[in-house]
Parts: sequence; C-alpha cells; structure tokens
Amino acid sequence: MRVITGSARGRKLKELPGMDTRPTTDKVKESIFNIIQFDVEGRRVLDLFAGTGQLGIEALSRGAERCVFVDSGREAVKVVRENVALTGFENQSRVHQGDSVAFLTSCREKFALCFLDPPYASDLLDRALAKIAEIDIMAENGIIVCESAADRLLPQLPAPYEMGREYRYGKIKLTLYHRRAQP
Repeated sequence: MRVITGSARGRKLKELPGMDTRPTTDKVKESIFNIIQFDVEGRRVLDLFAGTGQLGIEALSRGAERCVFVDSGREAVKVVRENVALTGFENQSRVHQGDSVAFLTSCREKFALCFLDPPYASDLLDRALAKIAEIDIMAENGIIVCESAADRLLPQLPAPYEMGREYRYGKIKLTLYHRRAQP
C-alpha cells in the first residue's frame, strides 16, 4: 500500500495486521482520485472509517487543506497516526478514536469531501449516510465517496443531497453523493 501521487508520492504506508481491515486496493484508490481529481485541492476532508488512513492521506498528498480521520479501532488509530507522521501531514490532520456515527453527531465543522468505507457486512454505511444528511455536515457542492460491495443498494438521501454515479470494479462499487448548493 502506497501513496499514488502528490507531495508524499511513493511513500509506503503501514498496514493493520490480520484480516479485520480490508484496505482499498490501489486500483480502486486510483479510480476514486481520477473521479474526484478536481475536487481535492484546498478542501477539508473526512475519512470516516479510516482503517489505515490511506484515503485521507492520498487526499492530503494531492493538496487537501486538512483531514479528520475517525476509526473505532485502537490499533487502526495507532496505524493512522504512524502513517500521518510517516508522510509528514501531522499539522494538517486530526485523528479521533471512537464510534464513527457518534463522531458525526458531535461534529461541528463542514467538509467538502468525505470518504465512507466501513466493513461491507455492517449497516454502518447506511447509518453514516443518514446521519450526514440529518446534521448536514457537508459543505455546499461537497462530495461523499462510498465504497461498498457491488451488489449493495444504497439509500436515496433527502435534498440537498443526491446520489450521483456508481462505478463498479469487480466485487467493489463506488457510489458518489453530492450536496447541492442551496438556491
């Protein structure tokens, strides 16, 4: 697992031991950033089910202003902190250990870009999407990138949120949601 491009290009990132975490493959990660390439620089990013932190770190490497990493696992948070230090993004990062949906409830800032990649077999993706829409933590024209199993049906969200395109990569599906600007 490595940073694909930007200021930390080529840096190898630490991985979590065991099979509890499923890192995003380099192919899917590269596809994500090809899709959102013009929507990263200068943005505030939330990496909600951070795992190793690779998506948020990739965004920082590509010019994101700052990133908040959230994960419930103690070992995952330790690896995120190590990876943030390894890539030199400590001053642009905040790492939080705790329940992701609870974090959203207490969140007092807006994000322009949000990565959601929870365990596929859980209901965390639906719960996180519902909470994001309920408390409206996305900035105008913000983008939510969801990674899920290819056969998973994701919910429609209330306005000003709308589901965008879906992209399939074998057994993996990426779904984008957009927060539209208010008229």
